[in-house]
Amino acid sequence: MNNVKKRIRHVPGARGMKYKRKIRILVTVCMFLITGLLSGCGAKEGAEEPKVLLGFSQLGSESAWRIGNTRDIEKKAGEYGVGLMLENANQKQENQIAAIRRFIAYKVDIIAFSPIVEEGWDNVLREAKEAGIPVILVDRDISTKESGLTTCLIGADFYKEGVMAAEYLIRKTDALGLDHVKIVEITGTEDSTPMRKRQAGFMDTIRSDSRMEVISSVNGDFLKSRGAECMRQLLETYGSDIDVVYSHNDEMTLGALSEIEAAGYQPGKDIMIISIDGGQDAINVLKEGKINCIVECTPMLGSTLMETALKLKNGEQVDPLIHPEEKYFSDEMDLSNLEPRGY
Repeated sequence: MNNVKKRIRHVPGARGMKYKRKIRILVTVCMFLITGLLSGCGAKEGAEEPKVLLGFSQLGSESAWRIGNTRDIEKKAGEYGVGLMLENANQKQENQIAAIRRFIAYKVDIIAFSPIVEEGWDNVLREAKEAGIPVILVDRDISTKESGLTTCLIGADFYKEGVMAAEYLIRKTDALGLDHVKIVEITGTEDSTPMRKRQAGFMDTIRSDSRMEVISSVNGDFLKSRGAECMRQLLETYGSDIDVVYSHNDEMTLGALSEIEAAGYQPGKDIMIISIDGGQDAINVLKEGKINCIVECTPMLGSTLMETALKLKNGEQVDPLIHPEEKYFSDEMDLSNLEPRGY
């Protein structure tokens, strides 16, 4: 009985010792962590201050193009010594407006953003102007009621892209000796700059050619899933009447190809495919003969953005419109030695 009592009295003491050991271990771990944090802070004291603090609102990550654009901007910010605050709006204008307001509150030196649509920016950009923060548009343009709310636009000539796509179609029509061509168009996000200008450039170029007929234009929202959905509906409605698919980006094109094949047609042969962007996945399909032409729209805008931000920080003037040099790739060319795209 005495032994039982001893054991009973001993148990709480043993537990207490275990608790004490645990506490000592936790304290030791905390000390290591604190020491690491302090040493980290000390290491950063000698680091160079960024030359400029740039707040950038990316519209989303809906495509390989967009992901490549974000990666290039992050990479080039490091190379140019630019401090970067980057936020992803996940395809929502309200998220971009909120991000821009956070950049203003944080007092960044420069604000840049890729607008998801053209309208609805006046109020927040007026706030940036009142705060004395220059704003750079990247990739897409906007429409404002008040001038002077942005300093410049860095991005592709979307109208020219539409023209280049149409010029290829006209050359191909001539080469094949076609008398009549029925075209379906899968557009990008409604009211976005690339959607409007890629459509306008294409339509303006084919307007005087009586052989060309656009039988349908549908909104694919720059998404692969929507491209597939749109193509499925177009095939159900028009079937073998479709001679050409003009798609505003590679993601929608790749989505459309699977539906064309599922319907028993050969893309690139039974139906001519014209796309825009020039990402590696689409180039691979072009080499396979399932896409006929891709007009380039490079996402590698990081260097130009950093150089422009540094100029603005230093009070220098910049061009209001900065276009990268771009080209096209087609079945008219030898693509065997084409370098990897990087996106």
